[in-house]
Amino acid sequence: MITLENVSKAYSAGIPALNDVSLHIEQGEFVFVVGDSGSGKSTLIKLLLKELEPTEGSIYINNQELGKIRHRDVPKFRRNVGVVFQDFRLLKDRNVYENVAFAQRVIGTPTKAMKRKVPAMLSMVGLAAKYKSFPKQISGGEQQRVAIARALVNEPKILLADEPTGNLDARNAWEIMKLLEEINQRGTTVLVVTHNLEIVKAMKKRVITMKKGVVVSDERMGDGDES
Repeated sequence: MITLENVSKAYSAGIPALNDVSLHIEQGEFVFVVGDSGSGKSTLIKLLLKELEPTEGSIYINNQELGKIRHRDVPKFRRNVGVVFQDFRLLKDRNVYENVAFAQRVIGTPTKAMKRKVPAMLSMVGLAAKYKSFPKQISGGEQQRVAIARALVNEPKILLADEPTGNLDARNAWEIMKLLEEINQRGTTVLVVTHNLEIVKAMKKRVITMKKGVVVSDERMGDGDES
């Protein structure tokens, strides 16, 4: 599903942001990536989205080697990878429905299919009643739910969440994590980059810890099994 083989990424002269990282994530897994600022977490996300190219090594997603994807095919590749960010990145001048529909318009989804899929997604994230609201009229937790609905509406196989609870209070953070868990239980592979160790400990999932560009531990919480 997601495989990194001896991946390094150096930005300029100096310490590489990632240094000889190898890891494998199976389809349907829920994985946390944790580490201090500068550990390489954000670089990892950018590499998985093909926003950056590795300096060395190979990355495979859905059996595709990212280095061999042509520039014109990158948008098509990204349809299978949904992304959620800390700052939501909603369109301020569009309502909730239009924010989710936007992801469908980009790939040319027929209007009839859109009218079925967008409400279904909003219902799944608990926002069916707020489809006419604009981002500034809803809470931060609700905005993140809209962002999750938008990331999932094209049915990607993988969801990458980069600090998805970073701007939320504790209650909303928990609700978002429970929603991501529910999404994972429906079959989507979920990779969450976070510094919220309280949530990580409580959820008992696989945890990859990074430090200065290397993986220092990879363990499954809750069963004491270290791999």
